[in-house]
Amino acid sequence: MGACSPGHNDYSQFFDISPKGWEYGDTLKFFPQTQDSIVSGRLSIALRHTNAYEYSNLWLEIRHFNGNVTRIDTVNIEMADIYGRWHGNGLGASFQYELPLSNDITLYKGKPISITHIMRVDQLKSIEQVGLLFTEKKKK
Repeated sequence: MGACSPGHNDYSQFFDISPKGWEYGDTLKFFPQTQDSIVSGRLSIALRHTNAYEYSNLWLEIRHFNGNVTRIDTVNIEMADIYGRWHGNGLGASFQYELPLSNDITLYKGKPISITHIMRVDQLKSIEQVGLLFTEKKKK
């Protein structure tokens, strides 16, 4: 693929969460690996969880470098509808749900994106994996 080909900066990474649970204050740090030092595009979060997840939502704090400052966003992810049906796709007792965080974000090579759950529990159980997916904006 040539240096100007669309998608050469696409990125995805998942962190496995301990079967014991995701500890409050345990921060997941993603270091997007892109070929360019600065790249813009769409950023989504992917959550994999079991049917035993006790809540219909998940509160997250997301930190990322934005130019010359660190931006902190609080995100409430609705994982189930009012009837308790999970959003996303499932296979057996596992479900995956992807949610766009930003359709226009700029990533800076070497700058981390940090994710921490801010639910009011010490150990958040039944979350299996947390991932970030980045799709580079098509160049004109």
